Amino acid sequence: MAEDTQWSGIRDAIEDPEERRVIFCALDSYIQYAKVAHFNTTHLRRQSFYALPQAHWQMLAAPPFNYLDTLDKVDEAIDANAELARVIVKTGLPSILHQGVAAPPNQELAIPPQWKGCAKYPDVDKARSTIRQFYRDWSAAGAAERAACYGPIMRALAAEKASKSQQGGDNPLLKVLVPGAGLGRLVFDLSLNGFEAEGNEISYHQLLASSYILNYCERAGQHTVYPWIHTFSNHQTRANHLRGYAVPDIHCPTELARVAEQQTVGSMSMVAADFLCLYSDDEHADTFDAVATVFFLDTAPNLIRYLETMLHCLKPGGVLINHGPLLWHFENNAPGNFGNDEGDGDNDTSGIADPGSFELSDDEVMALVSKVGFEVVSRETGIEAPYIRDAQSMLQTVYNASSWVARKPSAK
Repeated sequence: MAEDTQWSGIRDAIEDPEERRVIFCALDSYIQYAKVAHFNTTHLRRQSFYALPQAHWQMLAAPPFNYLDTLDKVDEAIDANAELARVIVKTGLPSILHQGVAAPPNQELAIPPQWKGCAKYPDVDKARSTIRQFYRDWSAAGAAERAACYGPIMRALAAEKASKSQQGGDNPLLKVLVPGAGLGRLVFDLSLNGFEAEGNEISYHQLLASSYILNYCERAGQHTVYPWIHTFSNHQTRANHLRGYAVPDIHCPTELARVAEQQTVGSMSMVAADFLCLYSDDEHADTFDAVATVFFLDTAPNLIRYLETMLHCLKPGGVLINHGPLLWHFENNAPGNFGNDEGDGDNDTSGIADPGSFELSDDEVMALVSKVGFEVVSRETGIEAPYIRDAQSMLQTVYNASSWVARKPSAK
């Protein structure tokens, strides 16, 4: 499994000083997760608890509240999450330190001293968020979310595959690009279903975590994650607050072998890079039969660049399949050197560092899709799409997603 699914592109990034700093900040953030989570989640609450009048905290410390016992259990849950964080570092660090070459046997690995403590709070918060995302992508309980958000992609690709089969007779192995691949579950599921899937991701937090789960995890259910413990709000019961979920729900090499006995499986590869910088080059022109985007388009500061790149890397007649909301990530935080005259003015390959940004409504997005050269094939709106949702919480947030298919015109 490791040989086929290692994230390519990290080795080149290691040579760049700024990228090297970002990588080690991601690694250090996983190391710091436990300390920061314990401090913010339980230590400060203990301080506030004992600041209460003595009669009050004594009441809450006794049954049926047992508040101090709850804090102890939250600490245990944080430690379980931290164990997953530590093994992500343990498996990711050798490839960083040795630039893709196996580490010397029995060598004790540690982050170089100059990088210890380099992660800031936003980095650690990304580590926390990534650990929570294991619930969505790699737990049995997250299957409902995956069905809601990945299901439309799988159905559209199955229809495209069937159409190609009718046209060509043979069973085609469609090549699918998944930008913003995250923890890699959609890419893996596509390969199981007979597609040649390529994932692309820019976040090293996601890259390190997906590399572990795809390449190194030894068995299904090896870890338990506790996604709801970082907040004490809106829990109907304490049991739900403290609920843990076994991850991964499958062991990837075992599942690949099982499916291969019954049907033809595809292939998968992973690329660590800025989507715009990589896939807009000449080498990737007319390469993919499909581009599948899930909760991705709204990460664009400049959606025109995204769509033009997708059009560029699709084969004539290829399809762009999108599913997701429009939570524009740069709405209140313009990327790049927006408003800054110190840039060098060359933004052709700067990816998300482009200056400027804009936000469109869903109907305007569809107009733009057509404007850049796609032909809209189908569209459905108002599809319920949860994202790391605690179904037992007193607060429910569910997106009403837009799902559509657009085709690159065939060559004349």
